[in-house]
Amino acid sequence: MISQKISQLVNEQVGHEFAAFIQYVAVSAYFESLALPKLARYFAKQAEEEKVHALKFIKFLNDTDQAVAIPPIPQPACAFKSVEDAIQLAYEQEVRVTKQIEAIYNQAASESDRITQNFLQWFLAEQLEEVSSMDTLLKITRRAGDNLFRIEDYVAREGHPEEAIAG
Repeated sequence: MISQKISQLVNEQVGHEFAAFIQYVAVSAYFESLALPKLARYFAKQAEEEKVHALKFIKFLNDTDQAVAIPPIPQPACAFKSVEDAIQLAYEQEVRVTKQIEAIYNQAASESDRITQNFLQWFLAEQLEEVSSMDTLLKITRRAGDNLFRIEDYVAREGHPEEAIAG
């Protein structure tokens, strides 16, 4: 149903998603260590979302009768110079993941692989939301300066993007 090239790219994406999961766990732990519970919870939820994304890609491989080959996961960054640096890393990660998913989509388009293109539509919409949310959080963080309570207040007030949509 899908080519070996698409299968390879999707397996690589599984690794990227698990790497994002672990990175967000590390960011959450960093915020917990700073006694910033709202940010810690926000990034713990982000971590869970990334894990779910990885599992969706694995299911897609299984559904298309492809072998699952999870690549090695790089070690996450665990120490940050500042809250802004941790959120900047998260923003850059979301941009990078978006480009990775776009690359799979573009390969599928070049192969006229409508099954993979259709599957990836949800991820592309999700990534738009993720990049936008992280960009907003980064801008709020920059405006807050050294007043970390302003960031906590923002996260407490605005919640997690999915909660706002569901609620």
